[in-house]
Amino acid sequence: GARMTVEMKVKGLMWDPVSRMPIVILRTQEGESVLPIFVGLFEANAIAQQLDGSLSPRPMTHDLLGNLIDALHGRVDRVVITDLRDNTFFAIIHLERNGEKLAIDARPSDAMALALRVKVPIFVEDAVLARSSASGEEGQVDEAERLRRWLETVDPEELGRYEM
Repeated sequence: GARMTVEMKVKGLMWDPVSRMPIVILRTQEGESVLPIFVGLFEANAIAQQLDGSLSPRPMTHDLLGNLIDALHGRVDRVVITDLRDNTFFAIIHLERNGEKLAIDARPSDAMALALRVKVPIFVEDAVLARSSASGEEGQVDEAERLRRWLETVDPEELGRYEM
């Protein structure tokens, strides 16, 4: 069957109190689905910069990607978070260049930072949302579930600014 995707927006960044890792919070327009994605500190910083609209003195990875694509006369169409396996998310950057469509593998953190920078939509495949909200294995999935439940109750205003 056709793979269904849903558009999600980066709502903010926060610390996971348990793992002490930064989490990017994605949310659908209507807010009925929330997807927490753990990212590295460096990537979280890049995303925070995009959200703040602050510029770094030198191009960061996502700036470089954007500049490269631009220089090669390509255009980012959208990014899609395509899979969740063993607590690892997978993403694809969809590009267009001279009428040719390209799909490039990426880590979600890089894909999201790029999407924010070049202002293109972020989509998530339905299967990822379904898998993220289903708990099966012990440990980490329960962790994601715990987080998701907490996020559903938290006031969006409380998703504090991200502080490095």
